[in-house]
Amino acid sequence: MVSDEKLRPERLRDFLGQEKTKEKVDIFITAAKKRNAAADHVLFCGPPGLGKTTLARIVAGELGAKLHQTSGPVLERTGDLAAILTGLEEKDVLFIDEIHRTNRVVEEYLYSAMEDFSIDLLVGEGPSARSMKINLEKFTLIGATTRTGLITSPLYSRFGMELRLEHYEQSEIELIVKRSAKIMEVEITDGAASHISQRSRGTPRVANRLLRRVRDYVEVKADGKIDETLALECLDMLEIDNFGLEGMDRAILETIILRFGGGPVGIETIAASVSEDKETIEQVYEPFLIRKGLIEKTPKGRKAALLAYSHLGLENPDKNRTLL
Repeated sequence: MVSDEKLRPERLRDFLGQEKTKEKVDIFITAAKKRNAAADHVLFCGPPGLGKTTLARIVAGELGAKLHQTSGPVLERTGDLAAILTGLEEKDVLFIDEIHRTNRVVEEYLYSAMEDFSIDLLVGEGPSARSMKINLEKFTLIGATTRTGLITSPLYSRFGMELRLEHYEQSEIELIVKRSAKIMEVEITDGAASHISQRSRGTPRVANRLLRRVRDYVEVKADGKIDETLALECLDMLEIDNFGLEGMDRAILETIILRFGGGPVGIETIAASVSEDKETIEQVYEPFLIRKGLIEKTPKGRKAALLAYSHLGLENPDKNRTLL
């Protein structure tokens, strides 16, 4: 079985898409190598599944540096972070995923670590406790976040570079699907790759997930070769339409249209109606529906766009409105 790790590119030249970001990363890496010094701290931003973790690993690999990986929610105490920081060697890369979820008290330890490469540890307890300064090796911090707005200003200002990853074009996703199929040793036609990429929400992680499901389907139903017909059969079975909408996406749209007359309706009400967490809807489903022009976000709540009615085959409630 080919793991997700095997599908990740290890070199910048093998990373498909995100051309503007790749160019900046290439300059960033080359400059650090020429200086023979630790690279500046960098923040990768963007929706889930676009390659932030993969790029962090690529940066470390291209720099020839050791990668230390953790995530914001794991760093519960200052001691957790101090143990990692004091174990870093010169030019090492520390990658903190979901950095916006780091405990605020722990986060404050990062300020001096990032800026001065030192931390102050409290030794002892009570009246005899004293602060001890510990110097750190010069390292590179790479942060990844899906919610830049939740990063505090003091932390944000200490990153030397912010790089935002955008959703991929279908043609780029198609190349990723073909590359992954080759690694999986699965034969796939251009038509099949096109249908999978069309339904992948512009997200490599989704594309690879769908490719795995289609591969499983053809291994059971056919000889293992993925052609256009088999790919469509599998995607239809998975109830993923040509917009990339899945069951929960349609449930959200149908709730707004059929239960609340097209909106506006509050996000809490939508969440209760579809039995899903409010934050999950806001972070996972809503951005895609807005990006596809299916819903509108207004001060009074969410409204279904006319494209949502036509896509679901429902009657247009207002003939005078135009499609987005």
